[in-house]
Amino acid sequence: MANTHFTFSMKLKADDYERYYRGTARNIIVMTHQGVSIQFPASAVRRFITKKGIRGDFVITMDENHKLINLQKLIS
Repeated sequence: MANTHFTFSMKLKADDYERYYRGTARNIIVMTHQGVSIQFPASAVRRFITKKGIRGDFVITMDENHKLINLQKLIS
């Protein structure tokens, strides 16, 4: 079975991400541009955090078991 790709936009203030960083929230749920709600580990976006938070368009790749394979930020 093939991998599945979804795109989504994310805007998360640095203060809001703090809950994920501290571990009080472990997963992020987003609505993709394809109209599908997906959940993935908050740790996957850690490398994209800035002083302003997380902002941008992303593409996520999931395997046939809906496990995260890759998360990339799209350059706009």
